[in-house]
Amino acid sequence: MNIGMLWFDNDTQSDLSQKIQRAASYYQQKYGKQPDLCYVHPSMAQAPMNGNPGIKTGGIEVKTTKSVLPNHFWIGINGKTAATN
Repeated sequence: MNIGMLWFDNDTQSDLSQKIQRAASYYQQKYGKQPDLCYVHPSMAQAPMNGNPGIKTGGIEVKTTKSVLPNHFWIGINGKTAATN
């Protein structure tokens, strides 16, 4: 992903999946496209996602990187799967 949106969510009452879905909903409203990739800090991936710390939530692939601070979400569209002309 070369271009994305940085989202901050420190709501302690929501799990990781809910936070990603909120960010994805906003992304779709703002840019008119459904995101399919989200980077989070490794410490965030340890939080439960509907009982399963899997790598996908709601059709969005979740990857970890130390480049993203805790409680931040780098969300966008995977450039590898985007159609090119």
